[in-house]
Amino acid sequence: MAPRILVVDDEPHIRDVICFALERAGLISTAVRNGTEAMAAFRRGNIDLIILDIGMPDMDGLDVCRQIRKTSGLPILFLSARDEEIDKVLGLEIGGDDYVTKPFSPRELVARVKAILKRSGNEAGPERRRAIFVAGELSLDRQGRTVMFGDSAISMTVLEFAILDALLSRPDMVFSRERLMEAAYGAGTYVADRTIDSHIRNIRAKFLAAGGQGIIATVHGIGFKLGRESGRKA
Repeated sequence: MAPRILVVDDEPHIRDVICFALERAGLISTAVRNGTEAMAAFRRGNIDLIILDIGMPDMDGLDVCRQIRKTSGLPILFLSARDEEIDKVLGLEIGGDDYVTKPFSPRELVARVKAILKRSGNEAGPERRRAIFVAGELSLDRQGRTVMFGDSAISMTVLEFAILDALLSRPDMVFSRERLMEAAYGAGTYVADRTIDSHIRNIRAKFLAAGGQGIIATVHGIGFKLGRESGRKA
């Protein structure tokens, strides 16, 4: 079945443009008008990704994202008329996977959606080869899209998963921020260094809450690498 996209925006014209572009690309779209309707649709399930407007009147997109992230790592792409760096970092720090500003190109938006779906394993096409990576108490299952620390399941956003996947797949390598950007976002996409730092901070916090320390090490002046124990492929 084609991936199912929930479009959340309070402007009817924007909802129509996005849904038309998604459906032309072979994706299934459902549109709602506000945060309350978005939460109701999320609870009903059967969604692979949410395109979420930030500036909505009753419950803004950041609040919707916070509520969803309490229980789910469902991919979220933010839409906003604001282009300030702090807004981007805030959106990604609370669990967004990507950020597109208005006005936007429908073609670019669809490309971003497909890139997120590919990273999340929900793209149309053959199933990817199973790979499990292990480093001490940490394990990552690509096909199952799961991360465990000991007996604790760690909820990851799509981009957090991609970053951890890159670090685990090459445990002795020090990744520059640029290499991590490419691993998480794909080639040709630029995001600020602060954005990568926000994702790293979120990953560390999640493992710390589960009792894991030093999962990602900072190599000053270069970037990041897997911390403490070397990874091995199971």
